[in-house]
Amino acid sequence: MLAVSALFDGLVGQPLAVHLLDAALQHKRIAPAYLFAGPDGVGRRLAALRFLEGVLSEGAGCERARRRLEARNHPDLVWIEPTFQHQGRLLTRDEAVDAGVSRRTPPQLRLEQIRGVSRALARQPVESTRGMVVIESAEAMAEAAANALLKTLEEPGHGLLILLTAAPERLLSTIRSRCQLIRFVRLDVASVAQVLHRLDAVEHDPPELLAMAAGSPGALLDHRSRWAALPKELMPRLRQLPKEPMHALALARDVCEALDGEQQLWLIDWWQQALWAASGDVHSLKRLETLRRHLLSFVQPRLAWEVALLDLTTDANAALA
Repeated sequence: MLAVSALFDGLVGQPLAVHLLDAALQHKRIAPAYLFAGPDGVGRRLAALRFLEGVLSEGAGCERARRRLEARNHPDLVWIEPTFQHQGRLLTRDEAVDAGVSRRTPPQLRLEQIRGVSRALARQPVESTRGMVVIESAEAMAEAAANALLKTLEEPGHGLLILLTAAPERLLSTIRSRCQLIRFVRLDVASVAQVLHRLDAVEHDPPELLAMAAGSPGALLDHRSRWAALPKELMPRLRQLPKEPMHALALARDVCEALDGEQQLWLIDWWQQALWAASGDVHSLKRLETLRRHLLSFVQPRLAWEVALLDLTTDANAALA
């Protein structure tokens, strides 16, 4: 058995969150709903797992419970995340990647998923004293899903609901008010290095990836995988703005042929960081932000890229004139 203080040993750089969760376990004052709010990749998911482990073991910690929670195979646990809709099925991001599904828009938490949450919290638990639900990226709820969740929060019963979000301001205020807020913060450089060392994931990263991670080791690992998946022949062409219209059109074609929608949105983030570091050109950053909005608004991707890159080419030539 683990001591209560050992439950959160792996959670680096979050002393306030650990204090609040540890106190709830020690005093056996578990709220029906929690909102774990903070940047992606700083430990919210790990904190949820360890907190649920403490709930199952009455604060003592339990290796068996830990393994089952991490494997998502506890009968009283429902863990949901945003999904893509494909041929009548809901696919998580990992499932969509494995299935080769085009991901033009970000995934969503859908009404049928939230209805499943309500059913899970209403039924009698199998092994524990309460049903447990974790909802990742809660800010990705569609309107109907958010309204359904609100009804569940109004009558929580004996279940335990944990919402994980990087953007609490995008949740309904009525949802936020019914949850106990646990804030998570970005890590300092030393803490990021500590986490990466524990994961045996210390590498020399491009400066743009470090800037995009902004104190989030989890985000850095995600950016690394996305960076590694990009066609390497594209990167030298993106580090400088196209100087000829034909080059701009060719680059737009190659980006759209090589990358799906989600990868294109990530590429815009990276390119903004690279251009800012190279020139500090605010206009180019704004033009790329307009491109992002067009892609999210279902404008034909190749057309959106062609217009954006031709504008950037004109700006680059004007600056040289």
